[in-house]
Amino acid sequence: MGTSRRTVGDMDADETEPGTAAVADRRLLRARRTREALATAAVDLILERGLAATTVEAIAERADVTRRTFSRYFTGKEDAALGFVRDDGERINELLRARPAGEPPLVAYRRAVRAWLADRHTPARHLRPRMRRIVGLLDEEPTLFAAYERIRVDAQEESIRIIAARLGTDDVRDLRPAVVVEAAAGVLTAALRAWARGPDEHGGPHAPGDHAGSGADLADLVERAYDVLSTEAASAAVHTEQPRTTDE
Repeated sequence: MGTSRRTVGDMDADETEPGTAAVADRRLLRARRTREALATAAVDLILERGLAATTVEAIAERADVTRRTFSRYFTGKEDAALGFVRDDGERINELLRARPAGEPPLVAYRRAVRAWLADRHTPARHLRPRMRRIVGLLDEEPTLFAAYERIRVDAQEESIRIIAARLGTDDVRDLRPAVVVEAAAGVLTAALRAWARGPDEHGGPHAPGDHAGSGADLADLVERAYDVLSTEAASAAVHTEQPRTTDE
């Protein structure tokens, strides 16, 4: 009696899935490692040589990959050096999606940022060694700042969509999602820039006349910055409710 052969297409999904999933996991891990190696090489070279003297070819060589491989992951050296900014933006949005539905949008964003900075399982990449120095270069390197702005805008646009969904509204016609995100993300950016101007991990000097980030923990700076926003918003609300005088 003959026997029939079963092809992969004949097998049940649960029979093929383990092997397929394992292959996909390995590919994902390799891609993550390659991207990490390129980002690390970009940061190292820029801090060693300066942005102008760093080339994409040098970054690829340091990471032991080809120029073509570099282009699969990043659009340029600035994008590679700021890969940690994109990763952290995605992480904040992930945490924002997970916030309880009943939280006011501004509170939800603040608590998502707080969770991002406190997460020990997936630590904020901003807190890795040398990242503070890269953020500090934004004031000195226009092309690096431009790349940072593109990444920041991408993350904020996603945040706006998340807040709009939480409010059950249209983010195009309703101003609330954009206003909330611009305010909340602006506070975070201000705290990050103040933190970057503080002494680096090697005890380097901070920018003249700016002591906001000196010796301060980033999480503490962020909380203080959000407190400023809350205080100013409350003050503005009280002032708005006061009757107008003839002098105004």
